Amino acid sequence: MKLGQIRWKDTPTAALFDGVHARPIPDHTLYDLIRRAEVEGATIQELAVSMASKHPEPAVPVIPIRAPEVWACGCTYPSSAALRDAELGERGGMYTYVFDKPRPETFFKGTARACVGPGKPIGIRADSQLTVPEPELAVVLGSKGRIVGYTLANDVSAWDIAKENPLYLTQAKYYAGCCALGPLMVTADEIPDPHNIQIDCVIRRGEETVFSASMSTSRMNRKIEDLVAYLIRSNPVPCGSVLLTGTGIVTGEAGRLQPGDVVTISAPEIGELSNPAQIV
Repeated sequence: MKLGQIRWKDTPTAALFDGVHARPIPDHTLYDLIRRAEVEGATIQELAVSMASKHPEPAVPVIPIRAPEVWACGCTYPSSAALRDAELGERGGMYTYVFDKPRPETFFKGTARACVGPGKPIGIRADSQLTVPEPELAVVLGSKGRIVGYTLANDVSAWDIAKENPLYLTQAKYYAGCCALGPLMVTADEIPDPHNIQIDCVIRRGEETVFSASMSTSRMNRKIEDLVAYLIRSNPVPCGSVLLTGTGIVTGEAGRLQPGDVVTISAPEIGELSNPAQIV
């Protein structure tokens, strides 16, 4: 089932999506729907069908969920670990180390304050000369790490700041517009194998395509369930949180964002997430 949010009666409202139409679920956000399903012991699919309006609206998605916490993983793809160690030169090795070890890299990406939905601007740090997109599969979590569904994410990152010193990672990763989510959340039952999803990333500058690449989640060296299990160790993340699972596309200089660039991340199972870039 494809769920998300639309702007209905001037309020972000959960909706059941069907092609070009969406049926709003009155008085509920997607977060509300996830929480209610848990409290009532129902599935989110059952609730959505029973509560959705019979009158479809134009399916114009906004951010699918206002996540209380957004977390992210790094070094889950071989290309990511190897290229980042190469960039660091003599200081390298730590990314490959994490790639090879059982314990993954996890870090706090932010809260709903730093996240945007489809069509909204992602941020280029004013003090960065190399802010790049990072296309990722993202997991929407219920309580106790239960996987509710999947969406797409853009883990926008100021990589020149991160490369300068590992202690600057938070500044490289967490700032206004640093994370885009959307366009929808596809419930977990509709994606039985999340390790077999093709994700494309395109950067357009006006009429010109300045970057294009693809990745498959089959290249991920960890199971998503394992990433979630490590995340919630001694860290009971709240219901409705989102976990980004890492990227297999490291753009380097080719992905340097400029104001007005449009980044589009897409996957056949989930849809298309497009965002313009602006300096923040």
